[in-house]
Amino acid sequence: MKKLRRLGGVTAALALALTAAACGDSSPSAPTQPSTVVPELRPDQQVSITFESYNLAQAGPWTDTFTDLINRFQAAHPNIKVTAQKPATATASNYGSSAAASIQRQIAAGNSPDVGQLVFGDLRYAVKGLGATPLDDVVGRDVVQANFGGAHPFAPAARTLGDVDGKTFGVPFVFSTPILYYNASLFTQAGLDPAKPPTTWAEVKTFAQAIKSKTGKDGVYIDCLTKKAGDWCYQSLVYSNGGTVISNDQTRFSFAEAPAVEAVKVAQDLVQSGLSPKISQEQAYPAFGRGEIGMILETSAAEATFRKGATTTNPQWDLRAGLQPSFDGKKVEPTNSGAALLMFAKDPAKQRAAWELIKFLTSDEGYTQITSKIGYLPLRTGLLDDPAGLKDWAAKNPLIKPNIDQLARLHPAASFPGDNYVQIKDTILDAVEKVVYSGADAQSTLTAAQEQATKLLPKG
Repeated sequence: MKKLRRLGGVTAALALALTAAACGDSSPSAPTQPSTVVPELRPDQQVSITFESYNLAQAGPWTDTFTDLINRFQAAHPNIKVTAQKPATATASNYGSSAAASIQRQIAAGNSPDVGQLVFGDLRYAVKGLGATPLDDVVGRDVVQANFGGAHPFAPAARTLGDVDGKTFGVPFVFSTPILYYNASLFTQAGLDPAKPPTTWAEVKTFAQAIKSKTGKDGVYIDCLTKKAGDWCYQSLVYSNGGTVISNDQTRFSFAEAPAVEAVKVAQDLVQSGLSPKISQEQAYPAFGRGEIGMILETSAAEATFRKGATTTNPQWDLRAGLQPSFDGKKVEPTNSGAALLMFAKDPAKQRAAWELIKFLTSDEGYTQITSKIGYLPLRTGLLDDPAGLKDWAAKNPLIKPNIDQLARLHPAASFPGDNYVQIKDTILDAVEKVVYSGADAQSTLTAAQEQATKLLPKG
C-alpha cells in the first residue's frame, strides 16, 4: 500500500479557499494525454461508488440539495449506485476542514471514497500525499476540457483552479467570493441610504458608527480573521491592499510586510472602536440573522441562512448585498472560497462512474440546484441569462450580482507548499486573531508568526 504523508501536524483544521492556480500549478501547454483511456461503461454494467462531501455535514439546504442531486443522478444513470457520506469526523463547525483528514484515514484503511469534495487548499496535498487520480488520464484531456464548455461554459477564471503540474485533478464545484451582506432596515434606522452600501473600508467604519450610535446594534463583522473562517477571505483583504502572503516561488513569506499588516490593522481598529463584536463565526451567523449586526463580510454560501433569519425574525428585516469594500485608491482583488471534486477511484469501472458523477454535479442541472437552493456562485455563469436556467431566479435574487461581478477580478488565493501547509495557515491566523481581537501589536506579532512559518517551509 502506498505510504501516505501525514497532514502537517494538524489533521482537523485544513485550509479554506486556497488555489493551486496561484502557485504555477496550471500550465498553458498541457502534457500529452495517454494513448488509451478508461473504457466507457456499458448500459447494463452495474457499478457502485462512494461520494464523500463535507456539505452533507451541514443541515438544511446543504444536505437537502446534495441529497436531491444524488437522487437526480441515479435516476439518469440507473446502472450507477452512489453512496453519499459526510467525512467521518465532520460536524457542523468543522465540515470543510475535516475532509482531507477523513480521506487520508480511509485510504490508509484501504477503503477510500471514489469521489471526494475537498477545499482548494487541500488540492496539492490530495495530489502529492493522497494520490488523487488525474482526470486527464482517465478520460483524456480533450474530454476534460470539453466538459468545461457546453451550452454554458465555465467562467475562464475558474477552469484551471483544479490543475496541478499541467494536469486537471479537480473540477471546481462550490464557489464564492467575499460579499458584504448588510441589514438595509438598520441602514434606514441609522439614517443611511440602503441603496448605497459602503464601497471602501473607511466608509464601512463611518456606516458602522452610524448604526452603533443610532440603533445600538453592532456595526460590522469581518468573517476573515479566525482559524474557523480559514484564510481565503483574509488573503483577499491582503491582496486588495496591495500585499501578498507568500512569494510567487513559494520560498519567502510576505504577510508581515507593510500592506498586509495595514490590512489587518483596519480590522483591528473596527474592533477596538467598539464597532465590531468580539465573537466567533458560530456566534456571528445567528447574530446577523437576528438583525443584531449591520454588516458582515462573508461567503455567498451563507445567503440561505441569512435570508432565513431576515424573513423569520420578528420584526423581519431587509437583507441586501454589496461588493467587497476597497482600501482607498486600491483595486479589490477577491479570492475564492469553495471546493473541487477529485477522483480517488483506482478501479477502471469505478473511475468511469466517478467521472459521470463529477460531470453531473458540475453540469447545468447541478449548478441550477446548488445556486438556487444554497447560494453558491454558478461557475457556468451563462445560466443566469437562460430562461430555462437561472434567469428567473437571478431576477428574484439580486444578491448574486456582487459575486458575479467579482468573478471577473478573481485573484486565486496562495496555497502553501509542503506537508505543513495546515500549520502554516494556522500560524498566520493565530497571529491575525491576536492582533484583531486581543489588541496585540500588529507588526511585531505578524513578524514573529512569519519567522515561525518560515521554519515550516519545505527544505531544499
